[in-house]
Amino acid sequence: MKYVRFRDPAGAVRRGEFENGHVHFGNESYALESDEIDVLPPCEPSKIVCIGRNYADHADEMGSDVPDRPLIFLKPPNTIASHGDTVTAPAGKERIDYEAELGVVIGEQCRHVPVSEAMDVVEGFTCVNDISNRDDQEKEQNWIRGKAFDGAAPLGPLLATPDEVPADASVQSRVNGELKQDGSREQLMFPIPELIAEITAYMTLEPGDVIATGTPEGVGPLSDGDEVEIEIEGVGTLAHSIRRP
Repeated sequence: MKYVRFRDPAGAVRRGEFENGHVHFGNESYALESDEIDVLPPCEPSKIVCIGRNYADHADEMGSDVPDRPLIFLKPPNTIASHGDTVTAPAGKERIDYEAELGVVIGEQCRHVPVSEAMDVVEGFTCVNDISNRDDQEKEQNWIRGKAFDGAAPLGPLLATPDEVPADASVQSRVNGELKQDGSREQLMFPIPELIAEITAYMTLEPGDVIATGTPEGVGPLSDGDEVEIEIEGVGTLAHSIRRP
């Protein structure tokens, strides 16, 4: 199944089933790409747990080594943006990058989850763009300015249950229609069950929390007015634009 969180014409927040380009709730049906509804992020995370350098080719293009354990950092709720939004990047920065990522949406509160049971706590998958301010990321260790600015984590537009997403699902980004990244879920250095086990050894994950599993090679800069698409096979396509003041 695939689901969409949305605000209906009456202003109520709903979660409907998605099929053939339409969102169904009760007796109503709405086209996903219409002015009738506002598409919302598919969940309301208390945090986004991001994994750095989880694709070897991306680590190489950034001139970094592959870590011997998952490299973990956080994005807080202020970073969340929706399908169709325009993200305003911090002013005066030389380089703001796109990073296509498979997002894992957690379905229940959990801690100390073993690898063998990790997929039991997964509600589904979504698309994430881990937008990065490289100017400041290169100057700090905790990456707050580089990764946690407002709107730095567009999510959506769908939540797909795990059965919808192949083990080798493609992870792609396009900028102004041009393919920039083309990776696969099976290229993850640390697969999803290992990530969940490692993260929950240190912190509690709450329902709706998202794990952004890392980005394949091909990251690059965004210019003012660029249109970005993040597509995950089995999930769908997250689209948003960028404003560079």
